[in-house]
Amino acid sequence: MRFLGINAIFHDPAAALVVDGEIVAAAEEERFSRRKHGKRPLAFSAWELPELAAAWCLREAGLSPEDIDVVAYSYDPGLVRQSPDGDWEDLRTRYAVRAPLFLATALPGLDPGQVSYVPHHVAHAASAGLASQWSTQGRDCAVLVCDGRGENVSHLAGRYRDGELEVLATQELPHSLGLMYEDVTEHLGFLRSSDEYKVMAMASYGTPRHLEALREVIYTTGDGGFRVEPVDWNVYAKALSRGAAWTSDHADLAASVQARLEEVLMELVRWLHERTGERRLALAGGVALNCVANTRLLDEGPFDEVWVQPAAGDSGTALGGALHLAQAYGEQAAPMPTAALGRGFTDEELGAWLDVARVPHTRPADLAAAVAAELAADKIVAWFQGRAEYGPRALGHRSLLAHPGHARNTERLNDVKGREQFRPIAPMVLESRAAQIFGRGPVPSPYMLFVHDVHPDWAARIPAVVHVDGTARIQTVSPAAQPLMARVLAEFESRTGLPVIVNTSLNTAGRPMVDDPRDALECFGSAPVDVLVLGPYVVRRGEVFAS
Repeated sequence: MRFLGINAIFHDPAAALVVDGEIVAAAEEERFSRRKHGKRPLAFSAWELPELAAAWCLREAGLSPEDIDVVAYSYDPGLVRQSPDGDWEDLRTRYAVRAPLFLATALPGLDPGQVSYVPHHVAHAASAGLASQWSTQGRDCAVLVCDGRGENVSHLAGRYRDGELEVLATQELPHSLGLMYEDVTEHLGFLRSSDEYKVMAMASYGTPRHLEALREVIYTTGDGGFRVEPVDWNVYAKALSRGAAWTSDHADLAASVQARLEEVLMELVRWLHERTGERRLALAGGVALNCVANTRLLDEGPFDEVWVQPAAGDSGTALGGALHLAQAYGEQAAPMPTAALGRGFTDEELGAWLDVARVPHTRPADLAAAVAAELAADKIVAWFQGRAEYGPRALGHRSLLAHPGHARNTERLNDVKGREQFRPIAPMVLESRAAQIFGRGPVPSPYMLFVHDVHPDWAARIPAVVHVDGTARIQTVSPAAQPLMARVLAEFESRTGLPVIVNTSLNTAGRPMVDDPRDALECFGSAPVDVLVLGPYVVRRGEVFAS
């Protein structure tokens, strides 16, 4: 059977396609529309249909809308019992009720009667529990979902047994760890539902001196739930206007909130382990993108293994909804094979773009060696290879690469991207070498969802990727999964002695990650990047602007 998953509520609209239990394609609408998180400067910006992403998923599989058996919509308006947002919540619910008609208009030939609503947090849970690497090794695991909100709840704790979800606890709104973190994000001058990772980065610069006070207002209830009481954040630090200079007070607030979040998650995880006795934990929901908290749960928590859905935010519910219904129809869901589930282009298509743009380029006989030489010469390389990543992390398909051995490259890349200078950049490392360089954290770690301590003898050698707290959010690269990137890393090590390369997303501030060749050429033309690698082709800035 063919299942099309749709997320078109709150933010991060996305589509995913599951055929006969196999994940065929998944992509976020922002990669096509170029509107980050699917948001427009209009009242209903959060309700953008992923019509471009859905149409692409169908084309990728050679299907038409008439070929779809079931559409999974990852929000169930029938579950909404309270309206903390008043009329706004009522509008959202009415939009979801009409979503089948909107989808049929966007995808002519689709039968509105084929649309099934999947509860938001159930879709999140399926994106982790059913997509996890364990689904072919025995399907049982605990699952924890934590985000801003679903229909009425902000959290789900449960377990999968033989592919069936048993819900053990949920948390009713208005209590929400995700919304609490969003509030702090906005208070610190960043965009809510977008910039929460900046708070996590800022926390490393502060001291959690407000932790005791926050324990009084943010606490677990002993039954798998929690409470978040109203908080006046001005008591701890004055609100920051966007772009204003932050102070130690703001960093201390970020550190305190981050520490309390980790403590509450640990208590929830321990409760879940006591109830299930499982060895494995799958995580999803926007809070699961907090890689510092994930690492603490794995390092100090009761579970032997922790797996996090790479698209843990709302975009992942498109995949989870499709997997949930596939399982309900009797089709065993296969594990997620990779995060590279988005658009890809042939060498011929990439070459045609360069020809049309009249951009001088070469095709090296040994691409890995050529790129490694540029990186060893301290050039910044825009890297565009294979299918795009599903989720917010650049994983070696749409990346900016640089030399990790020069401390100035942190500031240099943040300038290229237009980012705040307190934000860290991340390393790629050969999987076989990771344990020699990084400690505390899982290996392999292919999705950049945990932080690792950097061994002191290596920290001085790769300063560009070491955060102020001595950690790095690594991506391990194996030759089996990413043979070309593994060869680049090996060639770079042969030239520099470092099996590590800086990897950050290929985009500039406020814009979605680059997805197609046009995006790559535009980014290369507008940002101070030295080299663009587009498939097998190499474009050098000096040659372009000299012509």
